[in-house]
Amino acid sequence: MNNTALRYRAFGDPSTTLCAETTPLLPCAPGMLRVKMLLAPVNASDLIPISGAYSHRITLPAIAGYEGVGVVCETTPETAHLQGKRVLPLRGQGTWQQYVDCPAELAVPVPDDIDDALAARAYINPLAAQMMLTHYPPQGQHVIVTAAGSECAGYLAQWARQRGAKSVSGIYRSAVHASRLAASGVIPLPETDSAAIRQAAAKAGVVYDATGGELAEQLLQALLTHAQFISYGLLSGQPFGIQRRLPVVHWFHIRNHLDSLSASAWQQTFSDIWARLRKNPPADVTLFPFADWQQAIAFYHQPGRITKPLLSMR
Repeated sequence: MNNTALRYRAFGDPSTTLCAETTPLLPCAPGMLRVKMLLAPVNASDLIPISGAYSHRITLPAIAGYEGVGVVCETTPETAHLQGKRVLPLRGQGTWQQYVDCPAELAVPVPDDIDDALAARAYINPLAAQMMLTHYPPQGQHVIVTAAGSECAGYLAQWARQRGAKSVSGIYRSAVHASRLAASGVIPLPETDSAAIRQAAAKAGVVYDATGGELAEQLLQALLTHAQFISYGLLSGQPFGIQRRLPVVHWFHIRNHLDSLSASAWQQTFSDIWARLRKNPPADVTLFPFADWQQAIAFYHQPGRITKPLLSMR
């Protein structure tokens, strides 16, 4: 049996650096599950490593993709109960391939009432939002999220409101997001309205920033010294300078928190995530056949995009 995977052997533009390679499947190693993939999303966290931004911690060649959902097709005797079940095959191989081998104890079973499109997106953005809200609580604070049209910012905004934030303001780039933010109880702020952004920052206690660059610097200059600024992405492609000791800047990366989670704590984390996703499902999706992966990446980069591209391996 063969497996087709989107692999990169050098760093660069994902649309030209990735290559679909078909190779024979090797035997599944002890302690691993083999999963036939159904769906895998296209996220910034999938594309940025291919560009070389984290080249110091990536060994080439590598398979792209960090999350997705599939059906267990090969097990060990200890995990035979998962045969034929849907799981999230996480923290093993890249997910942009037809078959993924993952550590059995880290495969996350998918509840029956969670559909495939939702399950495929239950890792990167929901887990990042949940961890940030736990480590940097929004209770009793005026909160700002940047890149407010993104999926992770959407979780941060809604869950911060549910956790007792006084208010949540969302800074957006494309006007298509403004009415949706307002309808969900988030104060929409266009990225071009510097005066409104400074005014919001002057009373904010917590900022969750995925943008970096000039916007991050603008916020940091206006924040009070007791505020907390959490940087979890650089979607602008630009770093930002820190001009003063306060407010405190925190750098958040999921990978820095995973090693401290036991297998049981890892599974419990997803029990919490499933409950949250049932209440606040993410935006709609647009499906792309696996062979059309370049179109899926191009769609991801479209300005004002309001649906998530998913690769379908069915």
